[in-house]
Amino acid sequence: MALLADDRLFPTEARSRAMARSLYETVRSLPIVSPHGHTDPRWFAENQHFPDPAHLIVVPDHYIFRMLVSQGVPLAALGVPSADGSPVETDGRVIWRRFAENYHLFRGTPTRLWLDDAFQNLFGIDERLSAENADRAYDRIAECLAQEDFRPRALFERFGVEVIATTEGALDDLAFHRAIKESGWSGRVVTTYRPDAVVDPDFPGFAANLVRLGELTGCDTGTFAGYLDAHRARRRFFREHGATATDHGHPTARTASLSAAEAAALYDRVRDGHASADEREQFRALMLTEMAKLSVEDGMVMQIHAGSFRNHSGPVAAAFGRDKGFDIPMPTNYVDALKPMLDVVGMEPGLTIILFTLDETVYARELAPLAGVYPALRLGPPWWFYDSFQGMKRFREQVTETAGFYNTVGFNDDTRAFCSIPARHDVARRVDCGYLAELVTTGRLDEDEAFEVAHDLTYRLAKEAYRL
Repeated sequence: MALLADDRLFPTEARSRAMARSLYETVRSLPIVSPHGHTDPRWFAENQHFPDPAHLIVVPDHYIFRMLVSQGVPLAALGVPSADGSPVETDGRVIWRRFAENYHLFRGTPTRLWLDDAFQNLFGIDERLSAENADRAYDRIAECLAQEDFRPRALFERFGVEVIATTEGALDDLAFHRAIKESGWSGRVVTTYRPDAVVDPDFPGFAANLVRLGELTGCDTGTFAGYLDAHRARRRFFREHGATATDHGHPTARTASLSAAEAAALYDRVRDGHASADEREQFRALMLTEMAKLSVEDGMVMQIHAGSFRNHSGPVAAAFGRDKGFDIPMPTNYVDALKPMLDVVGMEPGLTIILFTLDETVYARELAPLAGVYPALRLGPPWWFYDSFQGMKRFREQVTETAGFYNTVGFNDDTRAFCSIPARHDVARRVDCGYLAELVTTGRLDEDEAFEVAHDLTYRLAKEAYRL
């Protein structure tokens, strides 16, 4: 029994569905360009066999364990490592059984679609996962993972990945990226500069991180001018390891433009630990503008991921650390928030700033009008909670009429779940083809244009936007 319907996600009206099929056939096998994500470069550097099925699929994926936690399954029971080394479940088969007996929880979610895609198309499983067949599925996946053509590099090639970008912190030594390059393997894996640890005063260890930044670069991070020079140096180091983009995960999209004296004084208060909450937010705002100015200097694409209340559960963060499924979307303002930065760099034709949001109410009201006029702005695809059929459809419906297709940047999967990458890109291709088909059948787009746009959304826009 096939787990997936051939016409999944296509329109139900016959003419539109036929058009969607035709469009999809021209893009379904195009190479995957994955310009932003969180896969581990160590996988590709060392090319070791993946661990057991549970530690490949369940333990690292917050989409999976947050749903299970919501139904009372403890993180420790799912093998998620604790912050202090307290014991957690380590038996992969036990973890997998807990996952399988709760598989019904994922009905109707994008996670279910991604998982079924991987089970069917990667591991050859043709029965829905359940408590009854948990061991059978586990053994099948484990058997596959032991084979040579299931090592990370082989899967990279099987998935048709042309290039994948990982994300590393500003203080990372990029040793695994260096090892990939020195190995002679032809797969293209590049890094992305993520400076949150040294631009967010609320980041754990911020003061020590500034000291380390100075040590790595030989710049005097005791002054604001030296601190900016340290960023220049690290960005240059990242570019030497293939980076074409930076990434900024801020709680808000607020930006600020200050005089040199004001910026230096604010930095001194932040560095010394004496800044108020508003001053810490002002510093984050200032640094978005300063990072945009640095992107004008060095040509790196800038991504702003705003609007997530990170680590909402204090007890979970204390017990298991950051990024354990308790990040929650918040209302986010972009019109007022971005104006200080846009007044400085918004008309720069050589600058690309890609905006992401977890607040869908701003698509038509704020983001599409902004990207539809400022040369520097582009809209990133639906992110995180909205990386889904309905989320992608809402995105196209709300932004296209104002921003068009060419002020968007195609699709990126933003994942650390390696086996889900082909499924996520396939979902995006199907949704886009369905949307284009409806434009054709309602007389809003010519058929020949739809085929060209389908190719652009699948492949060209991502390559060009991220300069890959």
